[in-house]
Amino acid sequence: MAPGCCSPAAVQRRLPILAWLPHYSVQWLKMPLTPGLSVGLTVIPQALAYAEVAGLPPQYGLYSAFMGCFVYFFLGTSRDVTLGPTAIMSLLVSFYTFREPAYAVLLAFLSGCIQLAMGLLRLGFLLDFISCPVIKGFTSAAAVIIGFGQVKNLLGLQHIPRQFFLQVYHTFLRVGETRVGDAALGLVCMVLLLVLKLMRDHVPPVHPEMPPGVRLSHGLVWTATTARNALVVSFAALVAYSFEVTGYQPFVLTGETAQGLPPVRTPPFSVTTANGTVSFTEMVQDIGAGLAVVPLMGLLESIAIAKAFASQNSYRIDANQELLAIGLTNVLGSLVSSYPVTGSFGRTAVNAQSGVCTPAGGLVTGVLVLLSLGYLTSLFYYIPKAALAAVIIMAVAPLFDTKVFGTLWRVKRLDLAPLCVTFLLCFWEVQYGILAGVLTSVLILLHTLARPQTQVSEGPVLVLQPASGLHFPAVEALREAVLSRALQGSPPRSAVLECTHVCSVDYTVVRGLGELLEDFSRQGVTLAFAGLQVPVLRVLLAADLKGFQYFCSLEEAERCLRQEPGAQPYNVGEDAMPEHKVALLKA
Repeated sequence: MAPGCCSPAAVQRRLPILAWLPHYSVQWLKMPLTPGLSVGLTVIPQALAYAEVAGLPPQYGLYSAFMGCFVYFFLGTSRDVTLGPTAIMSLLVSFYTFREPAYAVLLAFLSGCIQLAMGLLRLGFLLDFISCPVIKGFTSAAAVIIGFGQVKNLLGLQHIPRQFFLQVYHTFLRVGETRVGDAALGLVCMVLLLVLKLMRDHVPPVHPEMPPGVRLSHGLVWTATTARNALVVSFAALVAYSFEVTGYQPFVLTGETAQGLPPVRTPPFSVTTANGTVSFTEMVQDIGAGLAVVPLMGLLESIAIAKAFASQNSYRIDANQELLAIGLTNVLGSLVSSYPVTGSFGRTAVNAQSGVCTPAGGLVTGVLVLLSLGYLTSLFYYIPKAALAAVIIMAVAPLFDTKVFGTLWRVKRLDLAPLCVTFLLCFWEVQYGILAGVLTSVLILLHTLARPQTQVSEGPVLVLQPASGLHFPAVEALREAVLSRALQGSPPRSAVLECTHVCSVDYTVVRGLGELLEDFSRQGVTLAFAGLQVPVLRVLLAADLKGFQYFCSLEEAERCLRQEPGAQPYNVGEDAMPEHKVALLKA
């Protein structure tokens, strides 16, 4: 086993950089620069803004923005994905860490350990139990919670509670205290961001036959619209600085941001407060459900983004390797005071549209964040909170998917149940919303298993065709359907159970079918089976059911039960079976 683990193929799977670095073209050397700078100019203002969403000092957003760039360079299997702080992850951090940096850093470490364990144990399939309606319900609720949470900064209101319903009440109660300067600047920033986004969406593609001047102007417009967050925040900071020089400041500013690179140290396994020392065990208890919600949602968001862009750009990713990459990012990030991070859809889209060829663009982004920490933090003092609020609101607005409600209403209305349950309960507590949505989805799935659709064909011989596998919750429903249609009429009729779509049965089903055969025998009619798959046939033969008959095709079964010549059941063991069936059963 050890030699297999250390084989070149296994090492290459664990270090994907070894797969693409030897083939790295000299022409690609300039390729990481444009996407790296584009993502860097996007992530810096977003990181400052998302720290506000997480309830942490602004520098913690930057502390969380660079480690993923370097780790993903070595371990990532997607050339497009960028790891860092996101709106949804910041919201979850604010729920579970009480605006305490020590709790946020410890949560990053523990989440990373859980994600690493899931990757090593190949437990990524657990994410499949979180259905699309639950995800849509959560992200839509998160968009509303995050967006409305920034209204106070947009209006310059202070001392507003963070709990959503109290926040709504106090915001409307104190709307008369709105600061005109903050409100005006915030609205201007939102309009600028919207205009730049629309320009970006409508920029025509570049063609090689275009004149150099046109291509240059296209590149300038593309760069400006891509880096719109940085441009708008810089514009707002210049306006605020201009007022500061005059001695009058109409805006609420970000304020002091700790300068310099974060110290490398172990995560805080205890924290000292005014009331004494909080131990590691107590911190874990305080975080509570966050130890499940944060790592799972982080993995879900990152892998969903990686799969989406891999499909769009025609390459494959390794989901379990992605778990290792994000897990190691969070573990190592906790050593530099990062809070939990995940894949960012917006920045990944910027990366993909910049023509990135490998994960090397992350190196440029990471270096840019480190340079901003080292040399630009003094300038962050003048960034108005209203401008950062505008950045956040415009970033989370697309997360609220209005079309999904109409789509589910047309496609499958029952799926609206987990979506609405998740959406509504997330306003109370995020973990309750997600848990209730998952439970609702599981109940719908269990109902489908317990009551599978059965197609019925009437005639001299009744034909029943279960549409899916038979498992123990479904056996009573199937038995009632067969009895009510075949035996409760006058006279009783023979029936065929057409099992083409049944790929597995369990012991409870076998017992139920045995009782059904006895019921038919007492009425003097026959229940036969047709189209049995080999695994199902093997189980039923092993059970040695009395009166068990099966046919290779439905037509043969109907002819035999109508007592027409030319069809005989296989009911006397292997000697009466075709040779290929015997071989399959013995396999």
